[in-house]
Formats: sequence, structure tokens, C-alpha cells
Amino acid sequence: MNYSVLFDSSALIAAFIEAHIKHKIAFEWLRRAKMKEFDFVVSAHSILEVYSVLTSAPFKPEISPASAKRIIDNNIKKDAKIVYLTNKEYYNILDRVSSLNLRGGIVYDAIILECARKFNASKILTSNTQDFSRIILDDSIDVISL
Repeated sequence: MNYSVLFDSSALIAAFIEAHIKHKIAFEWLRRAKMKEFDFVVSAHSILEVYSVLTSAPFKPEISPASAKRIIDNNIKKDAKIVYLTNKEYYNILDRVSSLNLRGGIVYDAIILECARKFNASKILTSNTQDFSRIILDDSIDVISL
């Protein structure tokens, strides 16, 4: 494999939900990941974030907890490489976002970025390129917008 792609939760949700506006492109990325065209990477944090969204968003039909777990097991647990952070890495994220004077939910994108760096991922797949552009201060990781 020549490269790796870390899928953030927005890319995973789009891939899993057919009615999502970005489903076709996200599903194609997921298909390619499952075909092992590249390393498929997911932050451990994103697993629970995906579960939370799947079970609480107003999807029609509603997604039960058991169905959400099955979706995650069949698409993430089965195929993705999961990246976990250490205590020190979480404090490094805190240092980085506070030194950049960043507030609020961007900290969760900083977790994704730290996981991508830890795995040496070459790309992050997301629907949220704006926040990543605020925290990636070099060209070491490409951010791919759905």
C-alpha cells in the first residue's frame, strides 16, 4: 500500500447513510478502503462518535443501537486500523489548541489530526475541511473534502 487515509466521523456517517448528501463519494472511498487500495484508518474516538450520531440523529428509518453496532462492526471493526492516543498525546493536543487560541469543538478535529500523525497517515477524509485548515500548520497531511 502506498498511502493511508484516516476517515473522520463525518466521512464514515456519510458512507453509512444512503440519504446523506455526500453518500456516493464517501461510500466509494469506503469501498476502496475495504478493497485495501490503501490503509483504512480510524481514530478510536470516532468509533463512539459514529455510534452516537447513528443512534441519535433523526434518520428515517431510525437506527437502533443494535443496528448501529452492526454497522460499525461490519465496516470499521472488521476492516479499519484503529489509532489510540496516550495521555501525553491528549495533553499535547491541549497545548496545541490553547497555544493557537482555539475554542470549542475544533478540539475533536485536533484528536483526529493527532491520530493521523501518529499513524503517519497521508490523508484525512472529512466533510469539515475548514477546521482542519486551522490546525494543520504544515503540508504533512492532505485533507480531502467529500
